[in-house]
Amino acid sequence: MLTTLIASQVVSTSPTFTPTFTLAFFNFSGWEMLLIAGIGLLVFGSRLPTVGRNLGKGITEFKKGLKDAGDEIGREDESRPAITERGYRAPLSAAGEDRRVVQGEQVKSAE
Repeated sequence: MLTTLIASQVVSTSPTFTPTFTLAFFNFSGWEMLLIAGIGLLVFGSRLPTVGRNLGKGITEFKKGLKDAGDEIGREDESRPAITERGYRAPLSAAGEDRRVVQGEQVKSAE
C-alpha cells in the first residue's frame, strides 16, 4: 500500500482507504469533522450574525482607506511642478505664465 502525507491529509491508493485529517495527534474522518462543526455551530451560532456584520464593516473600511490613500497619492502627483525631459521647468513669461521656448533660442540664465 502506497501512502503519502500531503498538507496534513493522508492520501492512499488503496480502494478501501478512508481519507482522514491529522490534527495534533488525533485522526478525524469527514463525519467526525462534520459533527465537531455542528457542535461549534450550536454553541456559537447566536454570535455568527454579529461576527459577519463586524467582518463586513471591517472590509468596507479597509476598501475606503485604500481609496482615500489612492486619492491622496493622485493629489500629490497633481501638485508637483511640471518637469521637462531635461529635468528643469520651462521659463516663465513676464506675467508669470509658462512661456514656450523655440528650439535653438538662447535661454537666459536666472543667475
